[in-house]
Amino acid sequence: MTDPIMSARGSIRTSVAEKAMFLRSWLRDPRLVGAVAPSGRSLAALITSDIQSADDPIIELGPGTGVFTEALLARGVPRKRLVLVEADRAFAYSLGRRFPGVRVLHMDAAHLGQTGVFFGGERASAVVSGIPLLAMPVEKALAILRGAFLRHLRADGALYQFTYLPRCPVPHALLERAGLHAVRIGVAVANLPPAFVYRFQRM
Repeated sequence: MTDPIMSARGSIRTSVAEKAMFLRSWLRDPRLVGAVAPSGRSLAALITSDIQSADDPIIELGPGTGVFTEALLARGVPRKRLVLVEADRAFAYSLGRRFPGVRVLHMDAAHLGQTGVFFGGERASAVVSGIPLLAMPVEKALAILRGAFLRHLRADGALYQFTYLPRCPVPHALLERAGLHAVRIGVAVANLPPAFVYRFQRM
């Protein structure tokens, strides 16, 4: 039988280690990480709440410490149907060790348009993004959106993005250039800081 006290201590140690790694990554490149602390479980629950089918392939961008990854797996997404795209080498290495059976790609999400499809002839039903679009140059954010929608998402697929500001993380003009529209699906009040989640789909 698992000792609940030992399990709690293990969870605390893991949480502290994850936060320390997150802070080190932020110090290396604040624009890449976009926050000084990992996303909370309330945000993870919200950003994955719209995903209905557990059998559809899913892509996660910028998984960081894996909070959203945990939520996706808890929803029943099979490990072989999940691809993590992580630009930070330390995060990518940690994710590979933490989630065996899940494919982790150490690459910049801006290169999504230059890759082959990740699931053979099948496209993903959803992309869950933890990357800081607002902190990026416009052309890089546009490259990420175009790569996700033109190369990897099926026609009715959606991209889920969070932001700490109470407005859409992608300017209207940029949405028009990408042929997308956005809907806010909720706010994770318990997250620190509170975070707003948007769903992006083709017009």
